[in-house]
Amino acid sequence: MGRGISPAVEATAVPNTDPLADAGHSKRKQTLLSLLDALHELTKDDDFASPVSNNDRPSFEDDRDVPTVDEHLQKVGADVFKKFERRMTNLDRELRNFANAARQLGSSVGILSSSVHLRERLAQLLWLFRENAADLFPRKVKRQPRESLVDTALQAALRRKRHKGPSHVVNPTVDDLDPEDFPDQMRSLAHDVMTFLDCLNEFPEFSDEAVNASIQSLECDLKYWASCLKAYEGQFRYPAVQRYLHDLTSEMGEHLDIITGSLSVFIEIGVPTIRFAQEHASQNLLNLSTVATFFSAVTATTMQFSYNMTEGTLAKAVNCFWFISLVFSIQAAVNSLLGLTWKQAMYRSPGHRVPWWVHIWIKRSPLVFLVASVACFSMGLVLFGYSSGQDRVTTTLTSVFSAFSCIGLAAVSTWFISERMIFTKHQGQKWLADVLSEAKVELCSVPGIKWIIYEPRALAWRTGRHVREAGQWMVRQFRIASDSVSRMSTRTLRRVSTMSTAIEKDQEDGTTETLASPQSPEPISPLRMRQSNSTGPLLPIAEVRSSNFGSSDNLEMATTMSDASTAAQNAPPPSGKARFVHAVHSVMMMRQAASPMPFGLSLPPHTPTRRRTSSIDGPRGRSMSAEPIGMMRASRVAALVPKLKALETTQDLAAHQALVRHLQFSPNGKFLATSSWDRTSVIFRVGEPFTAHRILAQPQGFVGQVAWSPNGTILLTKLNRGVKVWNEDGVCKKTIDRRKNVQSIAWLPGGEGFLSVEGSDVVKLDLNGQVLDTYHFDRMVLHDVAVTQDCQRMLCVGTLMASRDGLHPSKSRAEKQIIAFNMEKKEIENRVPVLHDVRDITLAHDDQVALVSYENKAPPQLWKLDLFKDTARLSLRHTYMPKVTVDFAGPSYFGGKNDQLVLCAGKAGDIHIWDRESAALLHHVRAQALGGDLTCIAWNAAVEPFVFATGSHDGGVRIWTTPPNYPTINVTESTPGSYANSTNGNTPRTGTPSLFDTEQQTSSPEQQDFTSEQFLQAAAQNVGASTRLGERKAVTFE
Repeated sequence: MGRGISPAVEATAVPNTDPLADAGHSKRKQTLLSLLDALHELTKDDDFASPVSNNDRPSFEDDRDVPTVDEHLQKVGADVFKKFERRMTNLDRELRNFANAARQLGSSVGILSSSVHLRERLAQLLWLFRENAADLFPRKVKRQPRESLVDTALQAALRRKRHKGPSHVVNPTVDDLDPEDFPDQMRSLAHDVMTFLDCLNEFPEFSDEAVNASIQSLECDLKYWASCLKAYEGQFRYPAVQRYLHDLTSEMGEHLDIITGSLSVFIEIGVPTIRFAQEHASQNLLNLSTVATFFSAVTATTMQFSYNMTEGTLAKAVNCFWFISLVFSIQAAVNSLLGLTWKQAMYRSPGHRVPWWVHIWIKRSPLVFLVASVACFSMGLVLFGYSSGQDRVTTTLTSVFSAFSCIGLAAVSTWFISERMIFTKHQGQKWLADVLSEAKVELCSVPGIKWIIYEPRALAWRTGRHVREAGQWMVRQFRIASDSVSRMSTRTLRRVSTMSTAIEKDQEDGTTETLASPQSPEPISPLRMRQSNSTGPLLPIAEVRSSNFGSSDNLEMATTMSDASTAAQNAPPPSGKARFVHAVHSVMMMRQAASPMPFGLSLPPHTPTRRRTSSIDGPRGRSMSAEPIGMMRASRVAALVPKLKALETTQDLAAHQALVRHLQFSPNGKFLATSSWDRTSVIFRVGEPFTAHRILAQPQGFVGQVAWSPNGTILLTKLNRGVKVWNEDGVCKKTIDRRKNVQSIAWLPGGEGFLSVEGSDVVKLDLNGQVLDTYHFDRMVLHDVAVTQDCQRMLCVGTLMASRDGLHPSKSRAEKQIIAFNMEKKEIENRVPVLHDVRDITLAHDDQVALVSYENKAPPQLWKLDLFKDTARLSLRHTYMPKVTVDFAGPSYFGGKNDQLVLCAGKAGDIHIWDRESAALLHHVRAQALGGDLTCIAWNAAVEPFVFATGSHDGGVRIWTTPPNYPTINVTESTPGSYANSTNGNTPRTGTPSLFDTEQQTSSPEQQDFTSEQFLQAAAQNVGASTRLGERKAVTFE
């Protein structure tokens, strides 16, 4: 393979006359060539594994080689600031558009002034954030001169404002801006946005809840940030605080986007609505002015008939009423025009800032004057009829109709006034009719009035009932009498008919005299006719209802029985969960029938295929650092990369039946301790292969953490509300009940005790559970701690629950802090704010650097611990960036010799390994085909070659190391293809005995579905299997 040697390497190839120098030069040259070969091979392997087009790679202006980590951070940080700048520009544009649209509204001077001040404050804050970003990313973000802080439009507005007089709002001077002003500027911005909102709400014609909610949320977060930033006074030029301020731009930008969208909608909908309402009110005043003017003309014309009539009382009264009517009509017209002008004025005061008498005079006086003018004119007109000697009919009709119209006018006016009073009293929750109904009910409930209202009605009702009953009795008596008369007439007619028939027969027999027989049919008695036309006697009402209810009850009973039978026939089939439970019980019954004794269910054995893991590009050339890499560093990295490439899964242990929560190697490298959500912890003995040494039962709850003592002889297991102390043989020495939630535990360097993180306190305990000391952190919830080797300081990470003023964030994330605490003085020496969800912190063996891990997609960071005048100071050293966005799982760890590596696992199953000093990504193990997402990772620092372990969701623990048959690589003599190939083999998972024979282990709620499927598969595959009791390890219970 052809090698490309850089000009720097060729320059070192100049001949030297010294033999020793030639030998040293040849050795350095060979080392460089080997390093270039290794890096080139890594690049080839990664390109073959995951080809990426050149368009997908980030481009850097000043870098011809692979971009460095610093360049990547510079570009990402600059992109974040530019996005924030675009958001600020968009909000400023919407404020300008809103100010232009609001100029056509009445009383808009307040909103115009507040928008100008808000735009000015946004420009100042943007300038401060730009200065902050320019300090962090000098190659990507350019500084801005102070003259461009306020744009031309704002400067012109300020100049006009200075000519007109000083403003009531004090504006900070541009020349006085300093990074130390960040808290004051944020508090001032909160005040300005609330002033803008108050001016916006002064338009009662339209209310936008979206604008109110977004601005109030921003105001709450701004006050929270300003209060939190007060704690870092004098540190705003420190890189750590500057990075926190830079991270705040993303949180603030979300608020700005919401406000920008709400303002855009307000401009499109709210401003036209307010304009329409104001024009409608102005039109009413204009109509009132027109009517008043017309009526004043009518009054003046009518006065021509009576102004010269000065004799007599009636004549004087006529002129008096008409003159007063003319005055009132003129006042109504003038006040209407005055109110119209005032409503359309841009500089008028809002309604709540005007004295009540001025407000009433402008809004109510035109209508009142017009009504009074009409009433006076009517009175004068009636009197004029009498004074001028008009006919009696004329005067009478004029008086009657005038009185009728005045009464109607007074009634309607009273109704209007009452409506206004009721609206003001009940805030629009009740109408006047509702109040009148309630008053009527209350009035009727008075005893005397109740008797007056209800007793006459009751008396009339009783009288009417008696009358109706008497009438009904008379009708019944008449019917009885008529029936009796009908029966008597029927009998009489029958007898007459019988007698006439007999007479006729006698005449036919012997008489010559003929009698005329009746030709009409026999009359029908009224009683028979009534009975023939009726269907039967009428039943009482109660009997009819009883019959109807009986039939409906029968029908309802039949319907209910029919529905019940239908529901029983149409019952839905059993759910999937019920079928799953039935299948599990069936498999368990089959298994118990097939085995003479119960045995534990374990995950199915897995035989993965050993394969070569692909890797992302190791940093090439000068990509490991911004400075050229020295000879020793190049040699070290050249030796690390092949070792990391050789790592692969050599053992797959079925350690648990649920998610593996945490694992850790003992400091002496002999044991590996694991904890799981199946309420067990397992101690493995390190070797070839790993063997289960002890299984520790934890019936009290889930085990969240395991921690080996510095000498590797004692193991701590953290429960939810306590800690258990075990020896290496699995014997429980002590159970420490803390009666409080324990977040994490950390050993003291001497092994004489440990620290327990409990909310806002860090409790120092010995191995017997005795409290040695307590360290309290006000307004903090701590997550993890780490102690230095001299036991003088500890580093803590936690979440700030409230600011020093007791404020809480509205929408943004709460502030997190990394704290350097002096355990002897019991005081905080240094605190660093961070925005990401920090969870774990680990100190290197030399106590010079600390590795901080975050949740979700935030990459781990390396913080340097410096001592300045015997005071600890934290400063960010590196941020370990992956090539793609990764959702990290569990804490990150130091690895390698002298903690030269940094390891972190992703939830998808990929593993990242960085060089600690250069932050270069040396190796990236992509998601494996072994199954199960990763949850944690641990490095064995006591053995050589490299060994680390990973835990997964399926309860498996995988051991990663160099295979025994892997060829040893000599860096100075290796060829590019010497480590390109690997052998494939199977790594069967070693079974671990289970504590539970027939019961399923319950995992966390997040893993219920996964565990159910694995349990069913395990049960199906283990039917008929047998387990020897001799294979079980000893299980130790407390």
